[in-house]
Amino acid sequence: MDTGGNSLPSAAPDGVKRKVCYFYDPEVGNYYYGQGHPMKPHRIRMTHALLAHYGLLQHMQVLKPFPARDRDLCRFHADDYVSFLRSITPETQQDQLRQLKRFNVGEDCPVFDGLYSFCQTYAGGSVGGAVKLNHNLCDIAVNWAGGLHHAKKCEASGFCYVNDIVLAILELLKVHERVLYVDIDIHHGDGVEEAFYTTDRVMTVSFHKFGDYFPGTGDVRDIGYSKGKYYSLNVPLDDGIDDESYHFLFKPLIGKVMEVFKPGAVVLQCGADSLSGDRLGCFNLSIKGHAECVKFMRSFNVPLLLLGGGGYTIRNVARCWCYETGVALGIEVDDKMPQHEYYEYFGPDYTLHVAPSNMENKNSHQVLEEIRCKLLDNLSKLQHAPSVQFQERVPDTELPEAEEEQNEADERWDPDSDMDVDEERKPLPGRVKREIVEAEPKESEGQKGSSGHARGFDTTIAENASGKAQDAGPKQIDEAGVRVEQENVNKASDQMFSKS
Repeated sequence: MDTGGNSLPSAAPDGVKRKVCYFYDPEVGNYYYGQGHPMKPHRIRMTHALLAHYGLLQHMQVLKPFPARDRDLCRFHADDYVSFLRSITPETQQDQLRQLKRFNVGEDCPVFDGLYSFCQTYAGGSVGGAVKLNHNLCDIAVNWAGGLHHAKKCEASGFCYVNDIVLAILELLKVHERVLYVDIDIHHGDGVEEAFYTTDRVMTVSFHKFGDYFPGTGDVRDIGYSKGKYYSLNVPLDDGIDDESYHFLFKPLIGKVMEVFKPGAVVLQCGADSLSGDRLGCFNLSIKGHAECVKFMRSFNVPLLLLGGGGYTIRNVARCWCYETGVALGIEVDDKMPQHEYYEYFGPDYTLHVAPSNMENKNSHQVLEEIRCKLLDNLSKLQHAPSVQFQERVPDTELPEAEEEQNEADERWDPDSDMDVDEERKPLPGRVKREIVEAEPKESEGQKGSSGHARGFDTTIAENASGKAQDAGPKQIDEAGVRVEQENVNKASDQMFSKS
């Protein structure tokens, strides 16, 4: 069915259509970090509404993620940390002050109603996407609720509680010898880098603001350790970087990474706080410039997992991820925005694209050239893709292809994993607060603060898997079932949010 979109240019493999699986839970937009907090899950619902009204949902397999269970999360996270997340509530947090401090929960990462269910949902989408890719059931999997890259093994950080990216990569490593992680969020992807800092099976590449900026890590000299030496690439950038400067680095570096590392799968974290005008950001990328990274990664025809991440001017986050979903599909969406329940957010122009600002680009060509040469030199020290000796494991059983008829909900998981469908899992009581959607300040706000973190955690890839590895599969849902009724929007004045 023609949706008014045009296929992207087909001069490169980029123009070829891809099979896309899209993960979305209608409840995700109801989770609420609290008044004044810049992280707003409501942006996922706004993105979904745009996808519906642009007619993009009908071109994808729309799936509701199967919630990740305790033992799924414990493939990376410490058991006591997961137990804490499961048990903590706003009512009981005053009785657990020591635990709150120990796990870094309470300020940037507040306790809110339904916190654990939120973690299960966004992690389930990312791991479910990895399962789909592993079974060749799609070319690209999308989970805009995921991409929470700061969470550590034993603590929350930077609005992130569970590191769904690490969990998804561990899933991909069950099938693929090598996995590439690329991060275009304005903040350094510290949690993912740290998890895989000592292995040569995962290469992490992060493009981020560096210098007196959260989380304070990601120096160009941080290259990995032991077997992981040269398998971490950090691209430190300054304020005001524009599309041209960004791609002066992104395309040659990623092109060389793909050539020498030869990943079997790629995870791209598409944090939208690197866009111009972000509430917490200081870059100057256009939506098309940001999406060019997605388009470039797509052109390699390698299984691709697209995840969300940061993004705090939520109208622009929805614009960006809608456009990037179109890029994944090979459909160019119109700039004129269709009428929909959140149309009022996008005035006065009501367009998908917004012009970058005239802010100064503090990234000189000379400095960018030095960074590019340094990192290309590091990559030249990788003679060839590492050869990995797989350990014996039970082969995966192929999943049956999903039925096209979306009225038949069907739950899927990997029969060879130890993740069984929990038939007794009851839905949580309706204690999740409906989000009070707050008006966004037009001006840029305070940046995230800076803090260090310990380095060198070795996951040992969890490959010898002591029975902990499992596949979180999706369940297919009726497309109509993910449509969300319009809420009464109570716009309150936003409060300045500062990081400790």
